[in-house]
Amino acid sequence: MRNRSPNQTHYIACNLCEAICGLEIVLEKGQIKSIRGDQNDPISKGHICPKAVALQDIHNDPDRLRQPIKKTAGGWQQISWTQAFDEVTTELKNIQQRNGKNSVAIYLGNPTVHNVDAMLFGPVFYRTLGTSSRYSATSVDQLPELLVSLSMFGHNLLVPLPDLDRTDFHIIFGANPVVSNGSLMTAPGVTKRLQAIRGRGGKLVVVDPRRTETAAIADQHLFIKPGSDVLMLLAMLQVVFAEKLQTLGAVASFSRGLEDIEALVRDYPPEKVAAVTGVDAQALKNLVRAFCHAPSASCYGRFGVSTQRYGTLSQWLITVFNIVTGNLDRAGGTLFSKPALDIVTPIRAGKKGFADAFSRVRKLPNFNGEFPVATLAEEITTAGEGQIRALVTGAGNPVLSTPNGKQLDAALGQLDYMVSIDIYLNETTRHANIILPPLSTLERSHYDLAFQVLAIRNGAKFSRPVFRAGKDQRSDAQIFLELGWRMQAGNGFKRAAGWLKKEILLRLGSEWILNKKLKQGPYYPSHGLDIKKLKQNPHGIDLGPLQPCLPERLFSADKMINLAPTAFVEDLQQAGKFLLEDGSAPTLKPFDLLLIGRRDPRTNNSWFHNSYRMVKGKKRCLAFVHPQDAQARGITEGDEVAVRSRVGMIKLPVSVTTEMMPGVISIPHGWGHAMDGVNLRIAQEHAGVNTNILTDEQLLDSLSGNAALNGVPVSLHKAAGVEQT
Repeated sequence: MRNRSPNQTHYIACNLCEAICGLEIVLEKGQIKSIRGDQNDPISKGHICPKAVALQDIHNDPDRLRQPIKKTAGGWQQISWTQAFDEVTTELKNIQQRNGKNSVAIYLGNPTVHNVDAMLFGPVFYRTLGTSSRYSATSVDQLPELLVSLSMFGHNLLVPLPDLDRTDFHIIFGANPVVSNGSLMTAPGVTKRLQAIRGRGGKLVVVDPRRTETAAIADQHLFIKPGSDVLMLLAMLQVVFAEKLQTLGAVASFSRGLEDIEALVRDYPPEKVAAVTGVDAQALKNLVRAFCHAPSASCYGRFGVSTQRYGTLSQWLITVFNIVTGNLDRAGGTLFSKPALDIVTPIRAGKKGFADAFSRVRKLPNFNGEFPVATLAEEITTAGEGQIRALVTGAGNPVLSTPNGKQLDAALGQLDYMVSIDIYLNETTRHANIILPPLSTLERSHYDLAFQVLAIRNGAKFSRPVFRAGKDQRSDAQIFLELGWRMQAGNGFKRAAGWLKKEILLRLGSEWILNKKLKQGPYYPSHGLDIKKLKQNPHGIDLGPLQPCLPERLFSADKMINLAPTAFVEDLQQAGKFLLEDGSAPTLKPFDLLLIGRRDPRTNNSWFHNSYRMVKGKKRCLAFVHPQDAQARGITEGDEVAVRSRVGMIKLPVSVTTEMMPGVISIPHGWGHAMDGVNLRIAQEHAGVNTNILTDEQLLDSLSGNAALNGVPVSLHKAAGVEQT
């Protein structure tokens, strides 16, 4: 790769996770000499995690694809870009002509939102496909939070953010930001921010089935049975109203439904739910009282809350708890961001955003134009009108990241055609007919569109490429615009006009679009904030703490906060009864443990398993179980165990630890690289196992259809004598 100068220092934002920390990258003789945290970045202030150092490993990875490859009878062969574009668009057109528009599906992985070109130009191609068969990682991740925001505030991206730098009391449900660096909460250096709460005399409490790395730095940790968060939150709200602690504070005049909430929670005192949740009634009461009496407070729930059977209800009640304790739209509570380039815009008239349509086979609701990915496999394998016959994947590996991965893996093998826009030949893209590789992170410019909307402090930063791409490489913009133009219907003048538009967009690029949007943003009049100014300030610009902005920022039609959306209330009435009646009984054999996931600070899902510096050392793909559960099964530290669910079975080593709640087993996600046809040499040497062989595509969040990856019933045995299935 050629760079601008053999010796140069670059300041960029790391776009591997939501923290978007500032990095200083020093080149010497055209090679990376060092990657450090940017001490002058006004938001991240020099913070860096191990993943950022591994950026160079991805860039230099010999397994990374740089030109298109095609699957042939003799194996994978490199082909030209022209041939690749011709064949992909010809095949997709033919399939849609034979089977209809919806016979071609799209799946987008979460790296898409970390890539400004993919966000800006990907839709150009996807719109030309004209398909309603759309899926993404959203429905195995944050769909419940987005549905709550849509239903309560009028927009799915209007997510209340904990004001970590000013809060006096912070509760974390089902999240481990010390490891994840924050999620739906852009908070670089989050560990120091959490420690600072305690340092200024505040309190940090973690509610989780595992004593996580975040719980280790907290004042208090409460174990909770997976899937019972909704009951604990109902009890917390019951205490608020029973002890007359409720106040809507600054949002009182534009909130409705408070009386409905009080009536809903009345029958859930802490004593009634303690046996199901595992949370002591007195400890819960003390927690609520301390929260309500703190000068300011915030409650936050994330992946472990969303990816369970009642994820939407739990996220709703967390938001309600913040509101009825007077902690919405106030410093130290929860607030909304004011990004320099705001993608939170009014939803098109007549579009609900949720349940506008339902999936063909299982009738699951769509959200923002996408169906839950848990139904993708059956949409491929079930014959009939609208059956998916071809698939386009963008920066995604759903075989490892979605429920019942074994079923989806088999389904992908039945497709008529598949194309992947990806830099690796991995567990999913091995099924593709053609793989189109875009540039690496260090070869493209970047402005973070999505996560500035979720930032706990307003800021802006533009990153220039560290390296220039080779002449035979193509950017995301080039790939998507070329595919979009070739897929475009019509001929003659219309085709010529499409070609001209493509060429103009390629010449203008994302910088022109970003500059235009920044000049329309809230900081151009006051700060003159545009691309030129961002380039003059390569460390980034601090735009200040979050500020109260309601009701002006509400997108609901009546400019009111809806505390009690009808669909949520109806679902809660059924869920509460079910959990109290069935949840108090022990999990029945043979599935007598509950599975939860886990992240590791040196890996980011499956992204970095092909970096030796990330996977070397101790084994990380281990099953964590409590000594009580291990002893009952004759299992000791280091044994290989077999874990089985309704849909599959895996074998892996076990670690016996008191950091687990009895009755709960934890296995990290993102592993499972020992599959034929994968070209990830280091990852295959440290393959691990795919925990999504255990997760169940039928086990979903009751409202949104989000995958319930936590709280999956499983059995545990010594592996010896257990047959692999």
